[in-house]
Amino acid sequence: MRIVATVALLRLCLSATAAVSSNGSTETALTAAPGDIALLPCYTVGNLTPSLTTWMKNGREVVRGGGSSLSHSPAAQRLTVLHDGSLNIRGVIPGDEGSYLCNSTLPGNYTFQARVLLQVTSGPENVSMSIGPATALSNGTLIAYRGSTVSFTCSGSSYPSQRLTWAFRGASSSNDSLVSTSGSSLDYRIENIQPSAQGVYTCRANNTVSHQAVNKSTQLLVYYVPDRHLECMWAPVQDPSQVQFNCSWFGAYPTPTLRWGEDQGPQGARWKGHIYEMGVTDRLSVTLNRSLLFDGQTLRCMAQHLALAPGKEKSCWFTLKHPYPEGEPLATALEETSVTLTCTEDVSMPPASTTWRKGLQQDIIVPGSKYVLTEEGPVLKLTILNVSKDDEGVYFCRSENPIAVKELEVYLTVKTSSAYTGAIIGIFIAVLIVGSAVIIAKTIYSSRHRICLGGGFGQMEEDRGDVLSLVESDDEQIFQDAVPRLPPITNGRHTTLVQIHRIPSSDHEDADIADTSPQQQEDTEQTEEPVDLVTF
Repeated sequence: MRIVATVALLRLCLSATAAVSSNGSTETALTAAPGDIALLPCYTVGNLTPSLTTWMKNGREVVRGGGSSLSHSPAAQRLTVLHDGSLNIRGVIPGDEGSYLCNSTLPGNYTFQARVLLQVTSGPENVSMSIGPATALSNGTLIAYRGSTVSFTCSGSSYPSQRLTWAFRGASSSNDSLVSTSGSSLDYRIENIQPSAQGVYTCRANNTVSHQAVNKSTQLLVYYVPDRHLECMWAPVQDPSQVQFNCSWFGAYPTPTLRWGEDQGPQGARWKGHIYEMGVTDRLSVTLNRSLLFDGQTLRCMAQHLALAPGKEKSCWFTLKHPYPEGEPLATALEETSVTLTCTEDVSMPPASTTWRKGLQQDIIVPGSKYVLTEEGPVLKLTILNVSKDDEGVYFCRSENPIAVKELEVYLTVKTSSAYTGAIIGIFIAVLIVGSAVIIAKTIYSSRHRICLGGGFGQMEEDRGDVLSLVESDDEQIFQDAVPRLPPITNGRHTTLVQIHRIPSSDHEDADIADTSPQQQEDTEQTEEPVDLVTF
């Protein structure tokens, strides 16, 4: 119960909304909250003091009084008629609302009537709001993530009635009413929430009778990461032994945390302990010199963001490699011609700067009428025009990146025309010798059976009348009878006797035999050579 009567009186006076004439009386509408002190006026048109005042509620008398004395209700002692005829109600309750009629008797037997409509209102009370799923920061700001579905609930209580409203104030709107209802609770939902839905949300409860309003607001932030990947880039600096590594991730809200460091490989964020650079930014750069870099080293940039689940950081990396120029180490050219030296380097990271140099002092070759430099992707060609003896010597294909400097050494030999003529003649003679040797070898190979069976060319001439007869098929028995076998030797092989019969080699030999006498023929048969033994 409120005990400050002056405050209640002021509130009641401000709450009066209308005064109309009805049957010679006026009606005033008042509102009061439970527990307040309500003052219902009666005679207000003059400064006379009524001698008797009677108050009726809904046609039934509730209290009377008058003059200088105060009259209390005999029922509850909460209703009091004041000296001016006004009705004072202490500790208003919802049952006090209704239509009141005041009858005042003024001096001179004049009467005065007044009507008062008392409305008992309460609230809005217990106004609350709920937004989720969302994460609350220490200052009360809520965080939702782009693409999620967010539900909004507003509730409160008012008597006799209320109106609930969800309002939004963002970057593109001032104070838009999203949805409203006359119930006790109001729900609202945003599916696939986007950054444009970021702003201040207000739950407003309004008593439709007393027009009292209660507002509750909170700020909702929509966190998100861009669809693009984290980008790692390198940039050369003036000193070739240094390099700048850049990492960028634009479009994230709020700003991500980036860091450059060294890890054990591209499969995870396993830091060796040294972080080169770190900051809350969407672009981070670090400059490193050759003393901190080595071949096979992996440098990684990682991005941490509240919109990413723990352990789901974004990253990009470089695996460093020193240069490795490749090409032919020897080259030969003829005087007054042109020669092209080729060098290829495509494995370094960051990419190396490749140049051609001449001599032990490694003087840089400048393109001109003598030298032509051609670059075709990773291939760098050096063409030397009108070659002379002065061009003979060593050339270097030099590749340098921030990791190391590597060189390919190429030696150029310059020959005169006479040297080439002698070389051509020598090649011709060598080819002739090789061809002759091939022909002789082929001839010997084709006559190999004569050499093997004859026992030599001389023996073949002497014994060319001898015939070695090998009998197959049905004559096999004859051959075996004519060739007796020797006992086997210790190595398991057999020795075979082969009879060699001499056959006249020509017709004149037959004639000579026919001209001889029988005695000579007999002597010839007796002097016939014995059978030769041939061992296979």
